[in-house]
Amino acid sequence: MKVTARAVRSGAWWAIEVPEVPGVFTQAKRLDQVAGVVADAVATMTGADAADIEVQLVPAMRPEVQRDVDEAIRLRREAEEARASATEQLARAVDDVLREGLTVRDAALLLGISPQRVSQVART
Repeated sequence: MKVTARAVRSGAWWAIEVPEVPGVFTQAKRLDQVAGVVADAVATMTGADAADIEVQLVPAMRPEVQRDVDEAIRLRREAEEARASATEQLARAVDDVLREGLTVRDAALLLGISPQRVSQVART
């Protein structure tokens, strides 16, 4: 069973409503506790097994806070993609310069990395 946990900050707690199951309201101190308390509450109300309940968390944030969160996530994803791309390009460059006959130390100096890193990423 899939349910949505709509969480709204209320003082030091998160007040949680589950629209798919009328009458299910609960609370949690932290967002990482929401799935557990919601699964337990839904199981109590419906008789389902808590382990079979999949909870999608939807925390309500002020629009400006949500925009900042969304932008941080987007930028982090882009950075991870750029890091993966840079790692792949570095491996290609290491392979190319080593095939040209450069020593590991020369390759390291040329690429601005340590000789140990050259040896780690070399695929040839």
